[in-house]
Amino acid sequence: MSTTLEGKFASRTEADLAIERLVQEIGIERTDIFISAEGDQNSAGSMIAGSDGETVGQAARDDAALAGRIIVSVDLQDEAHVEAVTAAMREFAAAM
Repeated sequence: MSTTLEGKFASRTEADLAIERLVQEIGIERTDIFISAEGDQNSAGSMIAGSDGETVGQAARDDAALAGRIIVSVDLQDEAHVEAVTAAMREFAAAM
């Protein structure tokens, strides 16, 4: 029986970190992970992070595409991974 888990992340950075944890440590295939914006517009999340944030000698950008959270969906064929996937998403601040 397959299960789909979904997490919503405030930044693309958090989503990317969670995805890497899923692939590298839990062994989820990248083809079973789907990423989308929460709404109809392209989005880098709902908060400034990563290269859009303030860096040494440079102010934070004000043109980031902040049009909603990043949704990461994971299709699981093995329900044994449900707990580990949920924990990994929550570790990187996903709303489940």
